[in-house]
Amino acid sequence: MTRKRIKLLILGILIAFVGILSYELLFGKLFPFSPLTIGFAKHELSNTIIYVQKGAEYEDFQRLDTLTPAVEEFHEMKFIKKPEIIIFKDSLGFIRRSLSKARFSAYPSGRLIVSPWALREDGEGKISLNIYIRHELSHILLMQYMGYLGAYRYPQWLMEGIAVYSTNQMGTSFYPSKEETYHAIAEGNFLPPLDFKTGKEDKTIIYVKNPIAFKYSEFACIVDYLVISYGKEKLLLFMKKLLENSDNNKVFKEVYKIEFSEVIKNFKNNRIII
Repeated sequence: MTRKRIKLLILGILIAFVGILSYELLFGKLFPFSPLTIGFAKHELSNTIIYVQKGAEYEDFQRLDTLTPAVEEFHEMKFIKKPEIIIFKDSLGFIRRSLSKARFSAYPSGRLIVSPWALREDGEGKISLNIYIRHELSHILLMQYMGYLGAYRYPQWLMEGIAVYSTNQMGTSFYPSKEETYHAIAEGNFLPPLDFKTGKEDKTIIYVKNPIAFKYSEFACIVDYLVISYGKEKLLLFMKKLLENSDNNKVFKEVYKIEFSEVIKNFKNNRIII
């Protein structure tokens, strides 16, 4: 093959790559990270930016915009930039542009993707949109301070535990209450926090109706235990130090002066219900 043909081949590959990447950013799975939002109307409010896909019937923008202050107050942190909330007109558009099929998904880009069925379930009273949005805003707030790589290194159990605890999500929708979670733990259901989102997670069988919701409530109970036992100030210090060093055990020992594994053992043996 001649040098000219090799150059043309490489150029063709690059053009194809750029074309595929552009399509995925604008209309595909990479949309949560796209700098452009073609086909969406932009509504910039005091605390958030809301994008609504053309054809979607959603206008309750103020409801969503009022949720960020409570998130900042609990975490004692401010959003670096306004979080972006994406509303879709139908399930097909959502599935094409979302990396996850979950009702809500938060991304390090600062975007929160809301599924059409989440809006429907809120209208039917099955879930609370306010609680779920605040949950995801908790993730976005922390991710704004840790960056893309840090978002995947940060202890995932704590991300979820703080989000559920700070929004009082236990006992709502599909999430077991604090008492129900403790009861399930007493029956032998427990996921070691550091196994969450790792290959070890699937090896732990949880015998409850909704294993995912149980795990989130379990982590919220651990956060609750830390607050009751050591105070919220230390919890927030632990949370913020992990933004710079994601080593869960090392940072925990620095803040709490005790091994993380020892506290988890104490939690399982001396659960607190208030």
